[in-house]
Amino acid sequence: MSLYDDKYLSIANDILENGYFDNNRTGMPTYKLPHQIMQFNLEKEFPILTTKFVAFKTAVKELLWIFKDQSNSVKDLQAQNVKIWDEWMMDDGTIGTSYGWVVKKFNQIDKLIDALRNNPQDRRMMLNLWQIPYLDGGALYPCCFLTMWDVTDGKLNCMLVQRSGDWPLGVPFNTSQYAVLVHLLAQVTGLRPGLFTHVVNNAHIYKNQVEGMKIQLTRKNNGYNAPKLWINPEIKDFYNFTADDIKLEDYQHHEAIKMEVSV
Repeated sequence: MSLYDDKYLSIANDILENGYFDNNRTGMPTYKLPHQIMQFNLEKEFPILTTKFVAFKTAVKELLWIFKDQSNSVKDLQAQNVKIWDEWMMDDGTIGTSYGWVVKKFNQIDKLIDALRNNPQDRRMMLNLWQIPYLDGGALYPCCFLTMWDVTDGKLNCMLVQRSGDWPLGVPFNTSQYAVLVHLLAQVTGLRPGLFTHVVNNAHIYKNQVEGMKIQLTRKNNGYNAPKLWINPEIKDFYNFTADDIKLEDYQHHEAIKMEVSV
């Protein structure tokens, strides 16, 4: 079984057994645990669940929409048959001053790439989507809002901080897509992928997701080995990546589990 399945399901079981049950903004109560942490060595394994299907290609398209295209247009995603932002689309067809808009506003990707190439021991390398003056102008406060970057011995390390994590649906998606981001940035800066640490401040399972999560937990001893990530080695400019340049090889998985998204 993949290391990700093992760590992820252990925390899922802990949330169900020991989580604090209460209401929240959505009106659908959750079981929650604070400060959950998973860490992976990306040279050894790509972190994606095998105990259920994760829509990897959709995750990659959203990742590129945020950090490469730096777009806030939901219609841009819809044109790629990605509908995950439909529920939050504002009247103008965007998500307002959030995610990709903030990346572009502060030229964050170019500044990070420049630091990785020219000042790799800089201790201020971050992508920060939590820009207070622009939070209320967005359709949703960013969940994965901060990445902090480090270069050690030629390896690119990343810590992702997520303020709120829907454990059954959002977290597996986010882990895989930000692990991809580490690989992409490592390739264009001449580094090797290193440690990826995923910190979730509020890790929760909604009440209407419990049965689905229990189904996944029954598969714990029947997971598969982690797949391999393939990235087109010809791409040296971050802005030239497309979804077709990023693929999983030998992704074996159990079937998807239908669970509800709380808006």
